[in-house]
Amino acid sequence: MEEEPQQEAEPQQVEAVSSRGRRRTMVLSLMLFRSVRRAALGSAEAALWGLKSIKRRCHDFCTASKAVTYTELKNLLNSKNIILIDVRETWEVLEHGKIPGSVNIPLDELGKALQMNPKDFKEMYNEVKPSKSDSLVFSCLAGVRSKKALDKALSLGFTSAQHYAGGWKEWATYEFPEKKEGK
Repeated sequence: MEEEPQQEAEPQQVEAVSSRGRRRTMVLSLMLFRSVRRAALGSAEAALWGLKSIKRRCHDFCTASKAVTYTELKNLLNSKNIILIDVRETWEVLEHGKIPGSVNIPLDELGKALQMNPKDFKEMYNEVKPSKSDSLVFSCLAGVRSKKALDKALSLGFTSAQHYAGGWKEWATYEFPEKKEGK
C-alpha cells in the first residue's frame, strides 16, 4: 500500500513557496525591528519577549522543511544515500522492530555519539560515523524524539539532517498492514 511518488513542483508552486519564504523573512524582520524599538524605549521585558518569539519562529522556519515522508524515506533507503538513525530506546527497537538499514542510537546518547571520534563510533555502533555533510535521517516511534534529534544534529553542524515524522508507527502501517500494534 505505497503512496504514489510526488511529482515535481510546477513553476507556479515553486514561485508560491519562494513568495511564502519572502513573506516569512519580512515578518521576522518586522518582529526584530519592533523588539529593538521596545528595547530602545525602555521596555526590556517586552523586548526580551519579542526576541524569544523571533527565535522560536526562526527555529520553526529553519527546520520546517526538514521532515521526510514515508515515500521519500523509501526512495532514500533504496538509493543508499542516507544514514538512518533510530533514536528510540534499545528495548523499543528489540520489542517492536526497526526500519531495515537503521542504526539504533538512543536520543540520550545522540549528542555524545555525533561528537565521538570515528574509531569509537564504529566500535560502539558498528557503523561508520557520519560526517557533517552526510545525509542523515532520524526516526523514532512517532516523530517527537526524531525532531529533537534533528534539532541536536543541526545544532552540531550536521547540515543535511532530516527526520521521519511518521516514525515506526507509520512505517509499520505501510510495511505490515495486516499486523496491528499489540496483537
